[in-house]
Formats: sequence, structure tokens, C-alpha cells
Amino acid sequence: MRDTPPLDLREEGEGVAFRIRVQPKASRDEVIGLHARALKVRVTAPPAEGAANDACVGLFARLLKVPKGHIHIVRGGRSRDKWIQIRGSNRDRILTLLKQLQII
Repeated sequence: MRDTPPLDLREEGEGVAFRIRVQPKASRDEVIGLHARALKVRVTAPPAEGAANDACVGLFARLLKVPKGHIHIVRGGRSRDKWIQIRGSNRDRILTLLKQLQII
């Protein structure tokens, strides 16, 4: 039996999806930890015109070393609570990377 990870992470479609909680207009772009089984993310961009969403995509592309085109916000585009999908990846790879980065 697998241990339940602290992050709600699901194999979905062509990749893996997980929840994020976004705080726009922060002093820097960063993942600061967990919030109710979601990654708590701060971005410098404002929430207007999708800028915060674009900043989230860029942040995860850098952290997870995947092209921006492989990252999509699949739910919650206008909310602080979102689901982000990483195409072409799997649950174990994402968990390993997040642990290596000491995020979870």
C-alpha cells in the first residue's frame, strides 16, 4: 500500500495534475509549501489578464524542468485555487522532483 502523499497529485489524461493555491502580487515567484494538500505558490504578477496564471506556468516549468507548453491550468483559471497539469510526466517523477526541491 502506498503512503498518501501530502499533495493531491493525480494521473490525468496525458500527464499528472495537482492543486495549487496562488497568492498574486508577491515580492517573488516561489513555492512556499503546502496548504490543504495543495502547493502554496507566490507570484509577482497581478491576477489581471491571466498574468498570474502565466507566472505559475513559468515557475513550474523552471522548477520541474519541462517546457512551458507542457504545463496547463486545467481548472480554476480565475480562482486562487487551481489544478495544474504537467503533460508527458507521471506521478512518481513529479513527487521525486518536489521532494528533491524540498517542497514536500
